[in-house]
Amino acid sequence: MPAVSSNDLKNGMSLNLSEGLFSVVEFQHVKPGKGGAFVRTKLKNVRTGAVIERTYRADEKLDQALIDKREMQFLYLEGDNYVFMDNTDYEQLQTSKASLGISASYLKEGDSAVLQMYDDEIVGVDLPAAVELAVTETEPGVQGDRVSGARKQALLETGISVQVPLFVNTGDKVKVDTRTGEYLTRVGN
Repeated sequence: MPAVSSNDLKNGMSLNLSEGLFSVVEFQHVKPGKGGAFVRTKLKNVRTGAVIERTYRADEKLDQALIDKREMQFLYLEGDNYVFMDNTDYEQLQTSKASLGISASYLKEGDSAVLQMYDDEIVGVDLPAAVELAVTETEPGVQGDRVSGARKQALLETGISVQVPLFVNTGDKVKVDTRTGEYLTRVGN
């Protein structure tokens, strides 16, 4: 593990602490008039999402975790496992839905994603900001029901359920924000 000084912390940097794997969300160098300088940090647990605050002495050594980001293509589902192919060396990787988290709800065959790997463990998934998915099931819009902003539930091809406007029908393609899980727009058929 490479050691990094608390003075060299940057947002997004990953640290391997005794409590687990953390990403630096925020940091602030503080030099009080009296006493030694210190670094106040806000750290996010990569696995659980919990945020903690820690204070370190200036120039304190911490273990930096090297996260390998690999662009991979989702090939197919094999049972409950997702099979990915590395876009650089064409090596295949099988992983469970649990290791992908909510990101699995936005992946369909042929899609690309950047998998964040720490040793052989997936610790994060970077998806495009929005994905296009087909509506597999939704109630038909009722003629004359034109309440402004009215929404209905729609089931998409990956199994995720989102709120869509009344004019969206089964078979339509919709664009969904992968960060919030919200409907953005209907895509032309």
